[in-house]
Amino acid sequence: MTRLVDRLRPAAIAFYRSFWFSTADTMRRWALAAIVVNVGITVTGAAVRLTGSGLGCPTWPKCTSDSFVPARVDTHAPVNMAIEFSNRLLTFLVLAVAAGCLLAAIRLGRSGQGRPVLIRLAALQPIGVVVQALWGGVVVHSVLNPVTVSVHFLLSMGMVAAAFTLYARSGEGDAPSQRLVHRDIRTLGFFLTAAVFVLLMVGVVVTGTGPHSGDQAASRFGFDIESVVRLHTDVVWIVVGMTFALLFSLHVTDSPGRARRGALVLLGVELLQGVIGYVQYFLAVPAFLVGLHVLGAALVWVATLRVVFLMRSRGPRPASPSPERVEPSAATV
Repeated sequence: MTRLVDRLRPAAIAFYRSFWFSTADTMRRWALAAIVVNVGITVTGAAVRLTGSGLGCPTWPKCTSDSFVPARVDTHAPVNMAIEFSNRLLTFLVLAVAAGCLLAAIRLGRSGQGRPVLIRLAALQPIGVVVQALWGGVVVHSVLNPVTVSVHFLLSMGMVAAAFTLYARSGEGDAPSQRLVHRDIRTLGFFLTAAVFVLLMVGVVVTGTGPHSGDQAASRFGFDIESVVRLHTDVVWIVVGMTFALLFSLHVTDSPGRARRGALVLLGVELLQGVIGYVQYFLAVPAFLVGLHVLGAALVWVATLRVVFLMRSRGPRPASPSPERVEPSAATV
């Protein structure tokens, strides 16, 4: 037992220091963790629906009418209750990371080098978790109405965008934004971001029309599935075409290598996502591939945001406080 404690102690101290004695590097790692957990809970939320466990816990905030944890009921299988309850528990992990982001941003200013913009961006994380949790109650009480489920997903994408903005801003300075590419190319990047968000919205309409409702009692959009799939495909090709145009423009104008590589990564993720989309369609949308497609959608969103941020600069980030100013005393540790 003593040996185990000795092994865990350095990790525990490093974890504590990462937010209480935060630096620009640890701040950025907390922001990256926020991106990961928000993408992760988006995928696990899709898994809840894909396993038919959307109403595994039929009430909110309790799991059943008289219990906060799964309890035996005749209307829901134990496995479905366990899946839905496990996803609810993951909310606390997302909240813990959100709190870590906010604490790290606040404590970054302990030596007079505070950055209010990071505090504001970090504050969006715990606020977003609360909003998402409350909206989850709306989803349950609406019996998985596809409109509420769609908004739940789009709110997650908003959380991912906020986390990525925090990640990007924590790695740069606070100077006025300066374009690194031609103005028209930057504008194309903004239009591409809008097109990807439209793609996400059309995607949730396809999902809300398709077969994976999350529960037999759940309603569906009344659209023709073939029509919405065609619309989704059309938007996909618009996004891919705009991405190729962006990549081509960055290369012919000899733009910074980071921006060119970012656009190339985005195009690769989009093409892979397209392959998954076509395969799942021709295989009658098996649950596993649908879940993989949800992950792909989140990664396309992240890659798009990354390209936009790589096309401008705000100067180098402020220097971290010197080690002697942040080193905790033995008594503090």
